[in-house]
Amino acid sequence: MASDTLLTTEAAPPDETEMAGAQEARQRKSRAARLLAGWRPLARRELAAAMVAGALGGAVIVAQAWVVASILDAALFRGAPPEALTGGLLALAGLLVLRAVAAYGAERFGFAAAMKVVPALRRAMLERLDRIGPLGLSGTPSGEIVAALADGVRGTEPFFSRYIPATSQAVVLPLGILIVVAPLDWVSALAFLVTAPLIPLFMALIGMGAEQRNQRQWRRLQRMSGHFLDAIQGIATLKAFNAGPRMVGEVAEAADGYRRDTMAVLRIAFLSSLTLEFFATVSIALVALMIGLRLMWGEMGYQHGLFVLLLAPEFYLPLRAMGTAYHARMESLGAAERLAALEDMPDMAESGAGVGAPPLPAGPVAIRFEDVRLDFADGRRALDGVSFTIPAGETWAVVGASGAGKSSLFALLMGFARPTGGRILVNGAPLAALDLAAFRAGLAYVPQRPTLFAADAAANIALGEAAPDAARVVQAARQAAIHARLEALPQGYATPLGEGGHALSGGEAHRVGLARAFYRDAPLVLLDEPTAHLDAGTEAAVQQAIAGLKPGRTLLVIAHRLASLAHADRILVLERGRVVEIGTEAALRAAGGTFAALVRSALAEGETPA
Repeated sequence: MASDTLLTTEAAPPDETEMAGAQEARQRKSRAARLLAGWRPLARRELAAAMVAGALGGAVIVAQAWVVASILDAALFRGAPPEALTGGLLALAGLLVLRAVAAYGAERFGFAAAMKVVPALRRAMLERLDRIGPLGLSGTPSGEIVAALADGVRGTEPFFSRYIPATSQAVVLPLGILIVVAPLDWVSALAFLVTAPLIPLFMALIGMGAEQRNQRQWRRLQRMSGHFLDAIQGIATLKAFNAGPRMVGEVAEAADGYRRDTMAVLRIAFLSSLTLEFFATVSIALVALMIGLRLMWGEMGYQHGLFVLLLAPEFYLPLRAMGTAYHARMESLGAAERLAALEDMPDMAESGAGVGAPPLPAGPVAIRFEDVRLDFADGRRALDGVSFTIPAGETWAVVGASGAGKSSLFALLMGFARPTGGRILVNGAPLAALDLAAFRAGLAYVPQRPTLFAADAAANIALGEAAPDAARVVQAARQAAIHARLEALPQGYATPLGEGGHALSGGEAHRVGLARAFYRDAPLVLLDEPTAHLDAGTEAAVQQAIAGLKPGRTLLVIAHRLASLAHADRILVLERGRVVEIGTEAALRAAGGTFAALVRSALAEGETPA
């Protein structure tokens, strides 16, 4: 009975998760291969020169083997005097020099091809990030992006510098030697023909396992980079919660995993080299044995036999070199996977019409949203049918609960995201029809957490200007109530800030961000809670400065605090991505709707009315 049960039991279906994972891995590999192949035409001339140099080197190898065989045959078997060998020795010396030049040229042109592709690829990836936009990249860890642009782009170099030239050499040189040897010794040519496929066959078999480990190694490197960058950026929080030892352990564990994957790849690389050397050595020994037997039996002349024997190692050399080149290809494919993943991310940023679009007229900017929708790639809808008009020169406050769509609205207005429905008009012109670079030049933006860059205080205020106007920088700092603090720094406005520079508090960094808005004489100003992180006295000073910024400009303010509503002509209330109320503060309070509820909640938490 048990036997019948065993006979009728069907084989268990393959695990669907494993099948999906294998299919995804194949797709990633295919995308990475297409990405690398797509950059090959850029370096066509350099790669062609490398192939020509390799072919020249192959011809020199054949000539060199013939000259050596001729010299030894003449000296050992024909009894030629030493002076008769002078021409052959000079020719041999010239061939050795020419072979060295050809080898250098092949390597040099291969490297030149890589150096032409790698910078262009990095520029293309940076442009790709610009098209994806900040919203599209918000779900990707910064460490992974840095690893892709740094290690990932650099990791593609061996594909162009080593793999492509080695592939052509592995085809051209053995084929050329086979053509030369076949008329002289068909037996050795047949041995070459039979044994040559064994090397790439075993190389491919070993490479199947190595490729997966290599790709896993690169993914591990990206995760480790992201983990380490997160740890560095959040080091203050980690110390405050005494979580430093745990994070150190996690980073160490990630690094150890990367070490294990790297060693696994190296073990396979050494194993493949051993295997290729073994089969190449056995094949050469087989050819040498056959030549030796026929020389002993008098069936072959010494010159032809030595000529073929000298060419035997050269016949297998490019095939053996393909082992190293194949690992270079796998390394490049692993590096290109992350780049291909960036390529596959959807374009969310607005592209605009580019240079040559009609400029906006001078003066305040009027903004109009017409049934604007914004959907993310995962299906979430950030804004749903948003419509409103901001007349030129007015100040509007945008309020709403967390996740209502305030930041998404700003991202659309700055071109960081492209609407999935509807349109945005700036002074009556569609934003998509403008030159975004020129439009952003007339826009000032202060985020909630301004970034201080590795530059001095003046350069941090006058972002984008090679030679900041010192008087305007000081005036902007005064307006943002940060002048006294910057002047008191060790080198004043020349003191480095940001990475590796003098540290400012969160409120001080925010006021530097405000100073940027005051410095740029922009007709459109976007402020994301301008008084965040400020004490009551500084908040009053900044509110007074914002009042001075209003005339002649259009201001849009994301307000989380009641004090930020003080200068608003109108208030736009968002809820779950929709506009639910628009009006003056007094009218909206009297209406008793969503805005009134937000005000009551703020007052209950102890905020002071505007």
